[in-house]
Amino acid sequence: MKKILLTTLTAALCLATIGCGHFDSSYEKGVLPNNEAYGAIDDMVPDDKGGDQFEDFEDNPFVDAAQQPTSTFSVDADGASYGIMRRYVSKGYNVSPSSVRIEEFLNYFTFNYAAPTDGENIAINAEVSTCPWNAEHRLLRLGIKGKPLAANEMPQANFVFLIDVSGSMDSQDKIELLKSGLIELVDQLNPEDRISIITYSGEVEKLLESTPVRDADKIKKAIKKLHAEGSTNGGTAMKMAYQEALTNYSPEKNNRIIMGTDGDFNVGVTSTEALVEMVESYARKGIYMTCLGFGTGNLNDAMMEKVSNAGNGTYNYIDCEDEMMKVFVHERERFVSVANDTKCQVTFDPKFVSQYRLIGYENRVMNNEDFEDDAKDAGEIGAGQTITALYEIVPADDKWKIDSRTNRHVFATFDVRYKTSLDAASRPLSTQVAIEEMYANNLEPLPLSENMSFAAGVAAYGMVLRESPHAGDATLKMAKSLVSNSLGFDPHGYRAELVKLIEKVKKNSDE
Repeated sequence: MKKILLTTLTAALCLATIGCGHFDSSYEKGVLPNNEAYGAIDDMVPDDKGGDQFEDFEDNPFVDAAQQPTSTFSVDADGASYGIMRRYVSKGYNVSPSSVRIEEFLNYFTFNYAAPTDGENIAINAEVSTCPWNAEHRLLRLGIKGKPLAANEMPQANFVFLIDVSGSMDSQDKIELLKSGLIELVDQLNPEDRISIITYSGEVEKLLESTPVRDADKIKKAIKKLHAEGSTNGGTAMKMAYQEALTNYSPEKNNRIIMGTDGDFNVGVTSTEALVEMVESYARKGIYMTCLGFGTGNLNDAMMEKVSNAGNGTYNYIDCEDEMMKVFVHERERFVSVANDTKCQVTFDPKFVSQYRLIGYENRVMNNEDFEDDAKDAGEIGAGQTITALYEIVPADDKWKIDSRTNRHVFATFDVRYKTSLDAASRPLSTQVAIEEMYANNLEPLPLSENMSFAAGVAAYGMVLRESPHAGDATLKMAKSLVSNSLGFDPHGYRAELVKLIEKVKKNSDE
C-alpha cells in the first residue's frame, strides 16, 4: 500500500484552497494566516510527532459466515474523524492512520435516503453491488434515516455551554471560532429555549445563569467575554454543567451539554475512565452530551470520542466557520435525538456468503445477545440524520443460486432496534437483502447506485489513508472517481469538497 506523504512546505504554499480553508472572514483564501493567530507550526503537530492523541485500532477482520452468521453493532453518528482529516490535509500534515474512523467519514455526510413512514422515527434500507476494490467480492450498504423535524417541531432546548477557556484554547481557530459559532447558534434558537454558560480553566465559573433566548443580547454579551488563559480543570466543570442541566431539566426538553474544547484536561478529574463514568451516570438521567473539538497539537481525540459515546451524544471536530455553520445551522435539528440506543444486526445465509467484514465501526461492535437487551447502551440518531454502514462480502461460490419461484435470493437480513426515548422499550425494524437473477453469476458486475458509489468512494479513501490490509485495489484515483460519480445529491457542496480533498492528497502522494 502506497504511503501518503504530505509536507508542511505544501501547506505554506497552498493552504486553505479547499472548502473549510478559512477561520475568519478577514483572512485571504489561499494564504496561511500568521502564526500569532494559530500558534507556532511546531505546536500543531499530528500525533505521530507527539501532539494530538488518537487511540490506535485494527480494522475489523473477515469473519467465517458458517461459524458466525450474525454481526451486531451500534450506530455511530459522529463526524469528528472526517473534520480532523480535512484539517490535516488542508495544513499539509500526514493523516495519522489511527485518526481515520471510516464510519465517521461516512456519517459526516447526508445520504439520499427515504424518510420514515408509518409512525416510525427511522427508516431503513439496503442494497448490494460489486465491490470496487475486489471484483470477486460484493459490497453491502445499509442505510438509516432519522425523522426530520421542522423548526416549529423542535422541543424546547435546555442547553448548557461548557467552554474550555484554558491557555491552550487561546488562538483564532479555537476560542474565537467557538465564540462565533455559539453566537450563530443563539440566532437559530427559539425564544423560549434556554442557555447557561459554564467556563473552566484553572477555575470553574458559571458565566451565565440559565437564560431564555429571547434575552439574546445578554447571552451574546456573555459569549463575547470568553477569553482563554490558565490550566484545564475540565472534570470539575463538567460536574457543574450537569448540575446546571439538572436544575432546568424537563423530560419534554432537549437537555444537552455542548462542550467546546481541545480536549486536554490537566487539573481535577483527568482520567478518561473517570470522565466516562461520570458522563454515563448523567446520560441515564436524560442529559445528552455533544463534544466539539478544536485545534491541533493538543487535541485529545481519544478522550472526546469516549466521553461523547458514553454521554449519548456526538463528537464533531470544528476546523472552520463553514463547519460551525454545518453543525449549528444546517444540521441543527440533529441536536434532537429521534432514535436512542440504536443497534444494527445483520444475519448472513452461509449457503451464499462465505465471509464478511464490517468496514469501520471497530469500537461499536456488540455481542449478538446484546441486540435485544434494552439495558445495553448504543448510539443515538439525530433528527434528519442518515447513518451508513458497509460490509464487504465473499460469495460462497462462483454463482449465487436463485429461487426459481421469485427469480431472486435473500442472502442477508438487516434488523434494527431503536427507542423513541431513553426509557422506552425498543422497536424492531427489518428488511431483507436479495440478489436478482440477472446478477446471480459473477460474469456481469452489479451496478452502483449513487448512494453506493459515494459510500464506496468514501470507504476506499478511508482505507487508503488507514493503509488498511483489506484495501485490495483501492487507490486515491478510484476513490475520487467513485465520489465524483455521485454528486447529483450534494446538500451544501460537502461531497464536491471531498473530491478536492482527495485530489490534494493524490497530488502530494506517490500514487
